[in-house]
Amino acid sequence: MESSPLEWLSSFCSKIPFPDGEQSNPNSWMRQVPCSTRLSEETLPPWRSLYLLYDVNPPEGFNLRRDVYIRVASLIKTLLKHEAWVLVLPPWGRLYHWQSPDIHQIRIPWFEFFDVPSLSKNIPVIEYEEFLAESGGPFIDQVYVLQSYAEGWKDGTWEEKIDERPCIDQLMYSTDKHKYYRGWFWGYEETRGMNVACLSVQGSASVIAPLLLNISARSVMLDRAENLLHDHYGGKDYWNTRRSMVFAKHLRVVGDMFRTKFLNSTDEKDRTQYSEDWTKMKVKLGTAIGGPYLGAHLRRKDFIWGHRNDVPSIQGAVETIRRLLKLHKLQRVFIATDAIAKETEELKRLLPEMVRFEPNWEELELYKDGGIAIIDQWICAHARYFIGTSVSTFSFRIHEEREILGFDPKTTYNRFCGDEESTCEQPTHWKIVY
Repeated sequence: MESSPLEWLSSFCSKIPFPDGEQSNPNSWMRQVPCSTRLSEETLPPWRSLYLLYDVNPPEGFNLRRDVYIRVASLIKTLLKHEAWVLVLPPWGRLYHWQSPDIHQIRIPWFEFFDVPSLSKNIPVIEYEEFLAESGGPFIDQVYVLQSYAEGWKDGTWEEKIDERPCIDQLMYSTDKHKYYRGWFWGYEETRGMNVACLSVQGSASVIAPLLLNISARSVMLDRAENLLHDHYGGKDYWNTRRSMVFAKHLRVVGDMFRTKFLNSTDEKDRTQYSEDWTKMKVKLGTAIGGPYLGAHLRRKDFIWGHRNDVPSIQGAVETIRRLLKLHKLQRVFIATDAIAKETEELKRLLPEMVRFEPNWEELELYKDGGIAIIDQWICAHARYFIGTSVSTFSFRIHEEREILGFDPKTTYNRFCGDEESTCEQPTHWKIVY
C-alpha cells in the first residue's frame, strides 16, 4: 500500500545517519535540527509537502470555527488531487467567549479538544508546532487575507471569482526591521509572514485552488477563511469531514461519567454505542433513544442583544422546559448555558430539576473553556430530547452530533421560541449522508 507523504518522510528521516559522534551526544545541535533540513537535494523525495494554514476573524466563536474547518478541509481535498498538501491545524485561543480568568487559553493544540488521528483519516493534518519542526522555522511563505469585493455583486448576480485586490480594511500585519510581517499568528510571536496580500473572494472554498496550485510558495496561510463558503454543504464530503471531528477521548469520558452519575444514562441503555473509528460508524436514524433526561441549550449574554425576538426570557425558557418534561415523562433536564450568575440562580430557583456540569477550578484549568463546551455538547447530544437556541452554532453542532449518533430527527431539531412567538420555525433537518 502506498504511504502518505508524511509517513514516507518520517520513515525516510529515521534512516538518515547523524555525522560521526553526533548520534550519542544528547546536546548535539543536530538533534535540534528538523529532519527536513538534514535532507540534501539528492535525497529528497520527488514531491514536497505543501502546507496550508488558516485563521478566522477574531470575534468568531469556537463553533463557527469548527464549521470553517469543514470548508478548508474541502479545499484540501481539491488540492490533493494535484499535489501533496497538508492542513496545519490553527492553534486555539483568544476567543471572546472564553472568559474564565487566570486560565492560560492561547496556543492550544487541537488534540486538547479533538482526536487528531480521526481527523487524519479524512485529510492529512498536523499541529502547528509540528509544522514549525517540519518546515524548518517559524516562517510562512505567503499570507493571503481574504475579503469580499468592495463593489459587491456585479449587477446583483452571483458568480464565483477571486482576484488580488487592494486591502479594504486596515491590514492587521506590520513589518519588522527585516521586512517580514508580524501579526497575531495564533499567539506565536516569533512567527513571520514573508509576503502578505489581499484577495477578494466570492465563492466556495475550492475557488481558491487554482491560485494555490500555481504559486511557488510551500506554505500558504489564508487569513479570514470564514469568507470561503462550503463546497457542498450537507453532502457526503461535508459529513465525512464532520464525522471525522471526533471529540478528544478524555472529554468524552468526563461527559460519560457525568451522565452515568447524575443522569442515569449509559450507552448500552440509551442505544448510543460509539465507535472509536468514525469510518465504521453508520447508525440508522431512530436507533438511539438517549438517556432519561431533557437536554437544553439556552444561549444568553451577547447573543440576546441581536436576537431579542426569538430567544426567550429565563421565565419563558422554564415554561417550555416544564412542558417538555411533562410531555416526554422525564424528571431531569440538563442545561448548557452561558447565562450570567444572576440568571443561573433564577434557573435553579424556578427549575430545581435542573442539572449542570459545573467544573471546579482544577477541571477548568485542565479542560479549558473549549473543553467544558464540548462536555456540555456531548451530554446534550445523548439526551432523550434536545431543544436549542435559534441560529446558535453551539446548538447546530449538537444537532450534528445527534445525527451521527442516530437519533430520530424529531427529538433533535427543536428550538426555544421567543416570548412573543406563539409558534416559531424550527431548525432545518440536514440528514446525514454516508
